Amino acid sequence: MEEARDIDWLRAVAHGDRKAFERLYLRYHSRLSRFLSRHALQRHQVDEVINETMWVVWRTAGEFRGDSKVGTWIIGIAYRCFLKMLRDTPAVFSPNAAGASAVLEGIGPDEAEEREMRDWVRRGLALLPVEQRLTMELVYYLGQSYEEVSRIMDCAVGTVKARMFHARVRLRSSLPGLGGERAPRPRGSAGVPE
Repeated sequence: MEEARDIDWLRAVAHGDRKAFERLYLRYHSRLSRFLSRHALQRHQVDEVINETMWVVWRTAGEFRGDSKVGTWIIGIAYRCFLKMLRDTPAVFSPNAAGASAVLEGIGPDEAEEREMRDWVRRGLALLPVEQRLTMELVYYLGQSYEEVSRIMDCAVGTVKARMFHARVRLRSSLPGLGGERAPRPRGSAGVPE
């Protein structure tokens, strides 16, 4: 039902309907904001990428072919706008950015353990290459399927699976060290029985 409504709105946008555009903007703004705020140093940069994304949606709504969900298409545009900004101004974005703390906002004082866990995971994600980190965030934080992520990132589903696999391996080896523990040695390494 929501997808049918999004398609109707997108078709109306293709015909210049500003009200339909406003509805799409409001529907996707918070989702895009959560995704992008994990990387941007400042709020205005998140807004800049969202505005660029929605400007592309406004201009190209008639080009939507229905090969994916409307949301997948919009997130794909945001992903490409984010990468463009990252290429144009690499010092502006950082996985360790203060903007990433937006994920932690709203946590009450009784949830210190949860805050610590989120910070620990955030620091682990910051160690991943950009493609792996974004793939994990699209899957785990935005709930996109591997097929949707492959459309967003314009790559094969196998590439998405490989990025997820390698990201998990890196996190498995780096997270214990970030938490003050020794990283587990792979089986078969010196000193570890098989």
